[in-house]
Amino acid sequence: MTVAVELIVNQLKEVLTEEQVSTNETVRQLHGRDESHHSMSLPDIVVFPRSTADVSAILKIAHVERVPVVPFGVGSSLEGNAIPIANGISIDFSEMNTILEIRPDDLLVKVQPGVTRAQLNKELKKHGLQFTVDPGADATLGGMAATNASGTTAVRYGVMRDQVRDLEVVLADGSVIHTGSLAAKSSSGYHLNGLFIGSEGTLGCFTELTLQVYGIPEFVTAGRAVFATVGDAVSAVTALLQAGISIGRVELVDEASIKQANIYNETSYNEKPTLFLEFHGNEAGMHADIEFASEIFEDFACLSVEFEQDNAARNKLWEARHSLAYAYIHAYPGKKLMSTDVCVPISMLADSVLYAREQLEQVGLAGGIVGHVGDGNFHTLLMLDPNDAEEQAKADRFNEHIVQYALLRGGTCTGEHGVGIGKMKYQSTEHGTSLLVMKSIKAALDPHNIMNPGKIFTM
Repeated sequence: MTVAVELIVNQLKEVLTEEQVSTNETVRQLHGRDESHHSMSLPDIVVFPRSTADVSAILKIAHVERVPVVPFGVGSSLEGNAIPIANGISIDFSEMNTILEIRPDDLLVKVQPGVTRAQLNKELKKHGLQFTVDPGADATLGGMAATNASGTTAVRYGVMRDQVRDLEVVLADGSVIHTGSLAAKSSSGYHLNGLFIGSEGTLGCFTELTLQVYGIPEFVTAGRAVFATVGDAVSAVTALLQAGISIGRVELVDEASIKQANIYNETSYNEKPTLFLEFHGNEAGMHADIEFASEIFEDFACLSVEFEQDNAARNKLWEARHSLAYAYIHAYPGKKLMSTDVCVPISMLADSVLYAREQLEQVGLAGGIVGHVGDGNFHTLLMLDPNDAEEQAKADRFNEHIVQYALLRGGTCTGEHGVGIGKMKYQSTEHGTSLLVMKSIKAALDPHNIMNPGKIFTM
């Protein structure tokens, strides 16, 4: 431990308890990586706050001493968002994991940032409620807000930004603010919720979140529609949305990914491009939507379509989609998963997915295409050896091609994973002179650049 680190540790132990401050090598390693392919970088110190006051005290010390600070949830991010590339302090929010208040009549809940999605939904179920944002991983709600996460249900309920009414944020100097209210809408002042959500810890640390929740649907039916080509499947989704059918989820899994899912889950699904669907609502309306959707699928050469209302059967069907990342990892031991993430206008989706498949075949890497195609967001799951410079170069080249393709068509370089380290180089192309406005905001709120430095853009 260097003299400078020891000085900070001693200051932190004056405002926190001994067990809340760690310089243990194993603990630091756990906070030096996420689930991405990006290289590990260890924090010098890991702290475990238990209250807003603790977080404020930590940031006051960091602000005075000019020490980098990186918020950490469970490390499920996919673009190096929580990797402390400038070392410093990693703030682990796992001990701030209390559901503070449930307001069923207002369809609101107030939580600390370390509460996970599964933890919240287990408690909400007692009230007949659910929190809808589903990024796949059992991420913390603070982390989900930090990256503006979305997932399979975004086509129906929206993304994380749509669910947040209010945030309690500790700023870089340790001061505490609130960004919203309990009201469903407001025309008062700047939209600070929108500013902080998706900021990836570069503007402050979230210590409380007030979130919108929803009633659990009366009926849920899941379906699986198989198509001859990816183009037919994506075009069918576009037609589905244009028809105004109220769909809960619609996910694309390409041929290569269905093959991996069959091996991993011991299923025998037809190894063709497949749409996984879910319809929510009352029984009569839902059956009408299913019938209408089936007719639309026929227009796009659908090979087969099956629906399941039984809960166990629905869970088994969705397991194939949710476990895809692990299916690929299991199939390629020793390799690392790289997940790309672009989002395009719906009208451009079919061509974008076909382009991604062509580029994937050209670079010759193992992988498949999946996505929340109902909102134009899709991913390519690539398997590569992190120690093989040639494979890494191929993956980077592939990612570059599909990002540029998306940007030229009015899309974005990231639909839900955030910018982190991996998408920084595209910010100027995507945002132009607006990037200068973002940097001005960052400089005003964090003049010493201590909040997750080296993420989103450089200062």
